[in-house]
Amino acid sequence: MTTAPLILLAAGGTGGHLFPAEALGVELMRRGLRVRLATDSRALRYGGLFSRDMIDVVPSETLRGRTPWSLAYTGIMLAAGTAVALNLMRRLKPAAVVGFGGYPTVPPLLAARLFGIPGIIHDANAVLGRANRFLSSRVDAIATSLPGVLDRDPALAAKTTTVGTPMRPAILAAAAVKYAAPDPAGPFRLLVVGGSQGARVMADVVPGAIERLEPALWSRLILTQQVREEDMARVRAVYDRLKIKAELAPFFTDLPAKLASHHLVVSRSGAGTVAELGAIGRPSILVPLPGAIDQDQFANAGVLSQAGGSLRIPQTEFTSDRLASEISALAAEPAKLAALAAAARTVGRLDAAQRLADLVMKVAGI
Repeated sequence: MTTAPLILLAAGGTGGHLFPAEALGVELMRRGLRVRLATDSRALRYGGLFSRDMIDVVPSETLRGRTPWSLAYTGIMLAAGTAVALNLMRRLKPAAVVGFGGYPTVPPLLAARLFGIPGIIHDANAVLGRANRFLSSRVDAIATSLPGVLDRDPALAAKTTTVGTPMRPAILAAAAVKYAAPDPAGPFRLLVVGGSQGARVMADVVPGAIERLEPALWSRLILTQQVREEDMARVRAVYDRLKIKAELAPFFTDLPAKLASHHLVVSRSGAGTVAELGAIGRPSILVPLPGAIDQDQFANAGVLSQAGGSLRIPQTEFTSDRLASEISALAAEPAKLAALAAAARTVGRLDAAQRLADLVMKVAGI
C-alpha cells in the first residue's frame, strides 16, 4: 500500500497565519493527503486541526530592528532554523511546502528550495508581508487573497494566483448565518475585538464612546469586548456604572460564532479579520494598526471600505466622540447596517481552501 503524499505547511505562530494553514490542511486531508505543520513554539497553544504530534517546531526570529545586534541575532536564528528544516526535509520528504507568512516560514521554504521541493507562499494581506516578500522570488508559485497585490512586479505576477483566504470550518458555519439587521427598538449587539496589539486602544476609546451614547441606547446595547487582563478592571467599572450588559474576556474561543451573532463589529484590520468579515458578511468599523512599515492593515481595511462594507477610521481619528457618533448613527439606521453587511459579503470567498488546494496539488504534481 503506497503512502499518501505529504504536504508540509509552514506558518508563523499567530492566528492570522495558522487559521488559513489549518483550513488548507482540512481540505488536503479531505482529498486523502497527509499534512504536517512547521512553525514556532507559539503555535503549540492553539487547538484545532494540528495536534502536537503533527507539529514540527522550527527556530526562527522576527526582524525587530536594524541594529547590527538585531540583524545578527535574526540571521543566526534563521540559520539555525534552516538547519533544523533541512533535517525535516530529509526525514519527511514532502511533496511540497506551503508557507503562510511570518518569519517561521523562511527556514522551511529555504530548505525546500535547497532540496528541489516545490514551494508555494500564500499572503492574505493587500500588501505582501516582509517574510513573503523575501521568499517570493524563491518559490514556484504565489497565492494571494486579494487581486492586484503584485501587479507592479511582472515577474512575480506571472506566477501569482488569487485564491482568497482559506476559511476554517467554524467560519464557513458562521457564513451560513444570514445577517439580521437590528429592530429599531430591540437589542443592538456590538462586538469589539482588537487582538494582542489592538485591545489596549479599544480599552482606551470604547468605554468613553459607550458613555457618550444616548441613555436609550444603553438599555438596548449588548456588548462583547476583548479586553486585556491588565485593562479589565477599569473597563468593567465603566460598564457596571452604566448598567451595560457586557461580556468581557482577553480571548474568545468562539469568535466566528460571535461575529455571526452581532450587528456591528469594531476591530483592527488584520488580514484574517478582514477576510472573515467578508466571508461572513458583517458590517464593521475598522481601525488599522498604525506604524506598520508597509501599512498593511490600512490597505486591508481599504478593501472592505471601498466595497462599501466597512467604515475605516485611522487611529489618529479614533476618539470616543467619533466612535459614539458612528455607533449612534448606525444603530438608528438598520437598513444602512444591512447594506454594509451585504457589501462586505461581496468581498468574501468561501471556496478559497479548495482553490488553494488545487494550486498546491498542481505545483506538487499530484
